[in-house]
Amino acid sequence: MAAIGEAGSNILLIEFKSLPPLFAETPNAIQELTLARDIYEHAVVLSVKMEDQDAFERDFFQLKPYYTDVGGRLPQSPQEYPILGLNLLRLLVQNRIAEFHTELELLSANALENPCIKHAVELEQSFMEGAYNRVLTARQTVPHESYVYFMDLLARTVRDEIAGCSEKAYDSLRVEDARQMLLLSSDQELFDYIKEEHPEWEVKNGWLVFNKVKESSASSKEIPSLQLINQTLSYARELERIV
Repeated sequence: MAAIGEAGSNILLIEFKSLPPLFAETPNAIQELTLARDIYEHAVVLSVKMEDQDAFERDFFQLKPYYTDVGGRLPQSPQEYPILGLNLLRLLVQNRIAEFHTELELLSANALENPCIKHAVELEQSFMEGAYNRVLTARQTVPHESYVYFMDLLARTVRDEIAGCSEKAYDSLRVEDARQMLLLSSDQELFDYIKEEHPEWEVKNGWLVFNKVKESSASSKEIPSLQLINQTLSYARELERIV
């Protein structure tokens, strides 16, 4: 349904010669540009509500010229900074860190001071520093309601990372300690998480037991190399962020 509506809107907008890439001077240019921008902004928000990341990316790139190329012809949209911040959050969730910084460098000084942009920047810094608790708690302070979908995806990624590290570091943990480590609010949430994501784990007498799959000698020999690669990539990301 959304794809059909989007296609219909695009067909109608083709008739407006004032829109990108032509930017023709027509008597109704301002009204046409405003209408097209509004349509694409609604499409971006709708794609988030439908949890469709492909549609989001497609709609955002159709919308972006109205923020970057129209210039002073239109008054700034109140949705501009929330949507730009939402795109940064999407790139962070998809681990597209280089593109995240490229988009960040294109923003003005005023944009960087906006709470929606700052929220995404602070999340990226926390993620790179491994401050996962700050990433998970940031969901409670989202600057815009549309951010919740991507924040939930990011929280899931972070929680899986913590779970993987815990599994490697411990043979077992008290249920209370495991719940706090994974930043879950109740034991039931922990049990639901285990059931959905790690059915091989067991809860016995108040302890969470990590039933680890034994690794072959060949895979064990590869671990130091993998760790070295991961560390190198981490250092590269840090240098890229600093530069």
